[in-house]
Amino acid sequence: YQRRVHGETMFGGSARVVLQQCSRRFGSLLDVVKNSLSEIRAAGTYKNERVITSAQGANISVRGSTTPVLNFCANNYLGLSNNAEVRQAAAEVLGSHGFGLSSVRFICGTQDIHKTLETTITRFHGTEDTILYPSCFDANAGIFEALLSEDDAVISDSLNHASII
Repeated sequence: YQRRVHGETMFGGSARVVLQQCSRRFGSLLDVVKNSLSEIRAAGTYKNERVITSAQGANISVRGSTTPVLNFCANNYLGLSNNAEVRQAAAEVLGSHGFGLSSVRFICGTQDIHKTLETTITRFHGTEDTILYPSCFDANAGIFEALLSEDDAVISDSLNHASII
């Protein structure tokens, strides 16, 4: 592709090429990125992406390993990620509703199946209403935005979910 940046034409098809072109134009951007990555690796906090090649469960297969790996880091607390009944229900909903929404519910709306689930949870717990979030991060963002203002402070510790810290 071609892009104009500060009057100069830049060509490239990958992030590396763009970074190299930016580095020539703006100086040491690429050096800054390389140095930062070196420091992260030296500190032992660099995270290589683990490519999972199997269904989620207590044991998973990962690319580059012939030995099953114990999976202690999934949010699969109830073991439902690969449950046969859940997979069958998901296949049925996929046939009737497609592969999820095209955006967040605030933008494109809420599907009837989500409202049915929220109503079921509300009745089960005897609460006024229920709203489902796809992740803990989203739930925290939703609750903090609704309850807190610029005059409030959140006191947290390192044992809280990473989306709060």
